[in-house]
Amino acid sequence: MTAFAELMAFTRETEALAQVAGRLGWDQEVMMPRGAAEQRSEEAGVVEGLLHARRTGPWIADWLAQAQAKDASGQRALNLIARTFKREACISVQLASEIARVTSMAHGIWADARANDDVARFLPTLEQVLRLKREEGQALSAGGFGIDAYDALLDGHEPGATAAVMGAMFARMRPRLVALRERVLGGHVRPAALQGQYPAAAQLALAREVAGALGYDWTRGRLDLAVHPFSSGSGNDVRITTRVVESDPFNCLYSTIHETGHACYEQGIDPQYRFTPMGHGVSMGVHESQSRICENQLGRSRAFTAWLWGRMDKQFANFEVRSPDDFYATVNRVQAGFIRTESDEVHYNLHVMLRFDLERALVGGTLAARDLEQAWNQRFAHDFGLPVDKPSHGMLQDVHWSIGLFGYFPTYTLGNVYAGCLHQALRKALPTLDQNLATGQAQPATDWLRENVHSSGALYRPAEVITRACGFSPTEVPLLDYLDAKFGEIYRL
Repeated sequence: MTAFAELMAFTRETEALAQVAGRLGWDQEVMMPRGAAEQRSEEAGVVEGLLHARRTGPWIADWLAQAQAKDASGQRALNLIARTFKREACISVQLASEIARVTSMAHGIWADARANDDVARFLPTLEQVLRLKREEGQALSAGGFGIDAYDALLDGHEPGATAAVMGAMFARMRPRLVALRERVLGGHVRPAALQGQYPAAAQLALAREVAGALGYDWTRGRLDLAVHPFSSGSGNDVRITTRVVESDPFNCLYSTIHETGHACYEQGIDPQYRFTPMGHGVSMGVHESQSRICENQLGRSRAFTAWLWGRMDKQFANFEVRSPDDFYATVNRVQAGFIRTESDEVHYNLHVMLRFDLERALVGGTLAARDLEQAWNQRFAHDFGLPVDKPSHGMLQDVHWSIGLFGYFPTYTLGNVYAGCLHQALRKALPTLDQNLATGQAQPATDWLRENVHSSGALYRPAEVITRACGFSPTEVPLLDYLDAKFGEIYRL
């Protein structure tokens, strides 16, 4: 057996073990009894230690020195294995295991604090997670990944991205987003908010139908409930979660659509890449492009909401929205709300920008965890014109920092930018897209995304994936133009 073959066989086992670890994470958030949290944290630490040891063993370096790829796919695999080896080698097994153990416990503590609006309950845990992630980021930065700890953590979610590049993109986007918001909120059009109560069972039934319409393969997936919706797994086992608020069915429906986008990406990767370094999404920016294009450009389109209006009218008694046009306006209603995941397309990226600035300060040490609530509330009031009424509407609303995902938030906006580019190319490629969506047939769009984005997995670099699919280098302009056109029509600007 050649060095390349030995390395790939070993990597296959490591990737399979990583999938098992992911399944433990899914179980923790969906099925695990609360009393098992401490034990599970120890289990998570052990598994992460095993993964770290496999990814950093000296035999990896020996194989990499000897291995010769026969084609571009093989060379990409070697490059990705080498990158993982270099990153993981910057971090001690003790630190890797401790991060896994602490963040496993932290998730439950955050969920409890969020449910009770108890910041004090969460702060010691946040301080512990932040300390560990700073240590990780500093070690990675010293090893050549980024100019500082935050850049190093960001690179783990979006290879090659930097805070400077993300910040420059945000600076270009903010003026147009703010200007659009002011025109919308200053106009005379006021779409009605959705009223009424919507039983949980009926919401979940419709959510399942919508996920299927978007191409989710139920023979390889399932839908469950979680505090914070997420997608988990790859290949033939890709699971999604959602949440239900009986007074707000959009929470369930659009959380499900968002996670379906993630799941379709993982289900759509060419099986030849399974258990290889290419057998998963290439970056969180590209991943979020798939969730956001499903959620917004497809799921909130006039055509798809017309179909959804008919389904809701049939599913729920006393459904009071009188027409597809009224429903379309209600779905896309612009308001300065507290919750990122429930925000409209105009405000969403402003939510991300707030988090980006705060987490850079946290990781950089210029903002202490104990001062985060005040900093959040001040910034939110400045950006959105609303006083934060309770912590679950403020710093406790997102799961990310509790589980150490510092550097993740900017990938949401990068995903929106990528989605804007992909949507432009998709409409050009599929002139009958609206006709399909109007009958609940989103499969042609999913098929195009599978062919042009999903199937390659991590074979290409993130921006290259988008460039190959669209025929041009990604830029924020298509997204901003789409937002101006869409909301200009709805609000008659």
